Amino acid sequence: MLHASRAVVATSFSLDTSIGIVVCIPSFRRPQHLRLTLESLAQQSTSRRFAVVIVENDVVKHQSVPVATEFLASGKLPGLCVVEPRQGNCHAINAAFETAMAVFPDAASLLMIDDDEIASTDWLELMLRSAETTGADVVGGPVWPDFDDDMKRGLRHHPAFRPAYDSSGPVPVIYGGGNCLIRRSVFARLGDPFFDLRFNFLGGGDYDFFSRCRQAGLRFHWAAEAVIVETVPRSRSNIGWLARRGLRIGVINYHIQRKAARTVWSRSRLIAKMFAMLPFSLFRAARLVLSEHKAVVAMHPVTVAVGSALATLGFEPQPYQASNIVS
Repeated sequence: MLHASRAVVATSFSLDTSIGIVVCIPSFRRPQHLRLTLESLAQQSTSRRFAVVIVENDVVKHQSVPVATEFLASGKLPGLCVVEPRQGNCHAINAAFETAMAVFPDAASLLMIDDDEIASTDWLELMLRSAETTGADVVGGPVWPDFDDDMKRGLRHHPAFRPAYDSSGPVPVIYGGGNCLIRRSVFARLGDPFFDLRFNFLGGGDYDFFSRCRQAGLRFHWAAEAVIVETVPRSRSNIGWLARRGLRIGVINYHIQRKAARTVWSRSRLIAKMFAMLPFSLFRAARLVLSEHKAVVAMHPVTVAVGSALATLGFEPQPYQASNIVS
């Protein structure tokens, strides 16, 4: 059963609820990019039947709905689009997975792609094969940047954009949800809500989710060939954005570790650790200057360490909180 506050605003003409594979797409104010995302899914080279669940998270403008309706009504993709009125990254992702499992009770494999990403034509097939052949509970894959500004191609290997792993195989954890496959059984193990609402406007709910998966003893696999490309606008490739990104990563790291620190002593140790990272980050930055020859790359560990230290003092950015939204 769908959540009472969510409305189905578009659906394909013929919806087979016995489909066992669902791709989840949270969307917010990026209709042009969403079109490219859906087109890449419609062009997947696979004989497997799959559906999509698109979540419109803008209750005011509904910019994603016309695009979703076009693809669903034309038969390019089977599935549905729902509106999640509670704004925020985690609300939208939870709505996508919850709707997928409610509408498709036989769906054993749930994948996610963001609305500014384009899947390679064999993405779906490679992700599913990896899950089947390895028995992993969670499969992750690379998201490579496609910069609007060609002059920023040198940032391709910046920690903010570079995938966590280079080759396929078992990995201890994955860090982002923009390219992932999660078995249905995982959600039953972790409980509700799937993505912790404390990360709703901060970001990092995906890393927190996967950290909890690791703590539960679940297995991860990396599918390096299952490539997704992410559109990176000019506004997200300048020094200011990269500095803010580093600070936010530091805040996220602190909050995830803070959840695991359940005693006064362990929390005190965590705070000490966060501040101890500051001088160590300078050493790492110096090594990166020598190896990468790019100051913008070298500053990343410093901004992460500063963000973690500031988080202990209450600093918490809210990049996913938009104006003119009913929360």
